[in-house]
Amino acid sequence: MNATVVLAGNPNSGKTTLFNELTGGRQHVGNYPGVTVEKKQGTCKSDTGRFEIVDLPGTYSLTAYSLEEVVARDFLVDEKPSMIINIVDASNLERNLYLSVQFMEMGLPVCIALNMMDVAKKRGIEIDIPKLSSLLKLPVIPIVARDGKGKQALMAAVAENVGQRPEPLRISYGRDLDAALDEMEALIRSAEFLTPQYDPRWTALKYLENDQQIIDRGCKQDKTTAMKLDAVVQRVKIHIAHTLDTHPEGIIADHRYGYVHSVLKQGVVRFFQDENRIQVSDKIDRIVTNRFLGPVIMVAMLMGLYQFTFTLSEAPVAWLEGFFGWISAMADQALPDGMVKSLLVSGIIDGVGGVLGFVPLIMFMFFGIAFLEDTGYLARMSFMLDRIFRMFGLHGSSVMAFVVSGGIAGGCAVPGVMAARTLKSPKERLATLLTVPFMNCGAKLPVFALLTAAFFAESQAQVMLLITLISWTGALLVAWLLRSTLIRGESTPFVMELPPYRMPTLKGLLIHTFERIIQYVKKAGTVILLISIILWAMMTFPGLDENQTKEFDDQRSLIVSGLPREAVDEILTLEDEKLTEAMIAVKENLLQVDADQAGEALRNSVAGRMGTALESITRFAGFDWRTNIALVGGFAAKEVVVSTLGTAYSLGEVDPEETGSLSERLRTADGWGPLPAFSLILFTIFYAPCFVTVVCIAKETGSWKWAAFSVVFNTGLALAVSTVFYQVGSLVLV
Repeated sequence: MNATVVLAGNPNSGKTTLFNELTGGRQHVGNYPGVTVEKKQGTCKSDTGRFEIVDLPGTYSLTAYSLEEVVARDFLVDEKPSMIINIVDASNLERNLYLSVQFMEMGLPVCIALNMMDVAKKRGIEIDIPKLSSLLKLPVIPIVARDGKGKQALMAAVAENVGQRPEPLRISYGRDLDAALDEMEALIRSAEFLTPQYDPRWTALKYLENDQQIIDRGCKQDKTTAMKLDAVVQRVKIHIAHTLDTHPEGIIADHRYGYVHSVLKQGVVRFFQDENRIQVSDKIDRIVTNRFLGPVIMVAMLMGLYQFTFTLSEAPVAWLEGFFGWISAMADQALPDGMVKSLLVSGIIDGVGGVLGFVPLIMFMFFGIAFLEDTGYLARMSFMLDRIFRMFGLHGSSVMAFVVSGGIAGGCAVPGVMAARTLKSPKERLATLLTVPFMNCGAKLPVFALLTAAFFAESQAQVMLLITLISWTGALLVAWLLRSTLIRGESTPFVMELPPYRMPTLKGLLIHTFERIIQYVKKAGTVILLISIILWAMMTFPGLDENQTKEFDDQRSLIVSGLPREAVDEILTLEDEKLTEAMIAVKENLLQVDADQAGEALRNSVAGRMGTALESITRFAGFDWRTNIALVGGFAAKEVVVSTLGTAYSLGEVDPEETGSLSERLRTADGWGPLPAFSLILFTIFYAPCFVTVVCIAKETGSWKWAAFSVVFNTGLALAVSTVFYQVGSLVLV
């Protein structure tokens, strides 16, 4: 058997855990066509057949209030999968079955995977599974996704029921709505209005729920019928408002929950312990979300994460740096001098290798973040920070967008911008997506790691915590400024359900970490490689003219004047211990001329001229022309800052014995020190988002105006902050 099966369920129901358990390493991630919502697919091979598994975005409803809901519903309608595995949290049956009812109303083939049976048992909940299955007329299979229990039985039930199209569930929504539904259903059937895609009664329901996507599709197909349906909706809306002081959407939701409640009250659920007893999660939350202890614990968590990351990654990062240094030295010895050697050594190995050298650090950071996310702690962060965010004109839902973007170093601004879709208020949504780029995404992390290793090696974790606090503080202050000026408006209330604490499985953590590392490595091997080559060319050409080259040749001739060619070769190849003081002096003078020539060639290049031109402004922030080149490249992708610095300082390095990690080169380079290094860190935190994020902002806001604003405003803010810091720091240190 070969069938397409989709996984659907509420957020935090264990859907992703089950997807990982079913597909293992046979999965890939992309985007749904035309939108930026992530699409996960994989293959499940079981005794009952081979299944293509699609993991739909987590959603509470199938009414098109968010892009995730639209994507999930469109996939179900357009692709017509053979079976839906609806993952339901057994410890929160009533809330989770609300989505199940909507699948049943659409007449879709559904198999319920009753997940977290172990959690339900610990909470004193006993579920009569055969009775639940009988009442819902659906297969219901108990599972524990985190350790694979029930997986085989689930796939056997799917194979047995695959492809069956049950009759749509019909719920009574009260006399007023039922009469309207009957009238609208008759209109829809007679006009064959959207009937090829949707069940007529379901279409009528969507009109009553004011589902804009269905309404728009209806207007495009048959405007006359659409107007008749709208007239019925308006009539019933007015009647309900006058008689019940409510609206159709509220009545529909109430009756769906009423249907679920009536099912569960028929002996399906029994509490064999005190139903109202304080659960373990509640006891933990009394401490973890305490108004005073909560923030302290949160900072301690972040500090522990950074300490864990830097401590465990120190040796692997050193090994990788040594490995790429060895490759660079081998290439330097094996290849003759020329453009090919320069491209390979300076452009590719020292450029891309500088980025890949931080893979272990990124890996441990992602692992730690996955642990905090899977345990349920990140949801507590949203809860705790809501009060603070509202003070700055944001919303509690903004917290998760910040976290996804790199609120805990290592995220990505693109999904952070997309996560702002969950905010219902357009103004809070705009303020959120304009400020999430200030978070410390995974692309910025190599820059911070490079500079902390070079200049703050004894306190890397503390510096990373400081960087995190600066990025959050800066984002909140900018949000307050925007909400007080350009994006004024009232704040909306924040309501969220805290998932229970869970101990993540090692397999799940490794899969999450592996997925992100693969994306990082792919980016380094494609986008960063291409940009590194382009920037190498910009830092190489046009080079020095004949007169400039002749000046340096004349200096060399003057230094070795009177020495035979063999003696010069011996001076350059032998170690200093085997040379006399006079020979060492000649060698140092020759190497200095070579370094001066390489530096002058770099400064004379296209990129060097750009960097030098910008130096008249950036010198106040402590940046020289080499740093400027790196920052210009960083507009495309922040990792390029590291790769460009690697290339720039490699092109200026002429003594093979002096090669080392980029951190070591910066530590000994002229113009560098803790003050300019931290100034660069501040600039990196605040300056323009990468190109992909800028495009995403334009798509999400529907205007390039806000995308351009983000580039100009963020860069201006970054330069101002860095300049003030550097100038004040210079005065203090004088």
